[in-house]
Amino acid sequence: MEEDIRKAIEVLRSGGTILYPTDTVWGIGCDATNPDAVEKIFTIKKREGNHSMLILVDAPLRIEQYVKNVPEIAWDLMDVSDTPLTIIYNGAKNLAPNLTGSDGSIGIRVTSDEFCIKLISRFKKPIVSTSANLSGMPFPADFTDINPDIIKSVGYIVSWRQDDKATARPSSIIKLGEKGEIKIIRK
Repeated sequence: MEEDIRKAIEVLRSGGTILYPTDTVWGIGCDATNPDAVEKIFTIKKREGNHSMLILVDAPLRIEQYVKNVPEIAWDLMDVSDTPLTIIYNGAKNLAPNLTGSDGSIGIRVTSDEFCIKLISRFKKPIVSTSANLSGMPFPADFTDINPDIIKSVGYIVSWRQDDKATARPSSIIKLGEKGEIKIIRK
């Protein structure tokens, strides 16, 4: 794992992309503050640039660095969720502008994955996390399901957990309004 973290950070710092395991499905990632790196992911996924992507952080308190206001209900939702939960917040800040929604929102998940926590903590920045599939195609259930075009396109492929055959699921997604209103995007 240590060698994977070292190499992944090297690629992230140079503006490259990585293919890596998360607490949900395999993801394509980059430095969430680098617009050129974010653009590379849109190209890899063959995805329109008007679709936002989510970011991973290593601890709940990091969220405040990337959104203007964290509604109180967000902390409660993170505390009670027993599965990975992505929360979409209004007022993204300190992130690549092409990463956020057209309304200035950003989806953030506090990762529980050991590899991701160590990677993000050492990188000292959030990492983009978008499923390792071409736009419009099903997400990969495990590493062997990842499209070869994606594998050829990323700057670094993490070896950690490539043999893991556990069936992966994407996170639940909810959007929080300014006054704490909750809208379920994906269960």
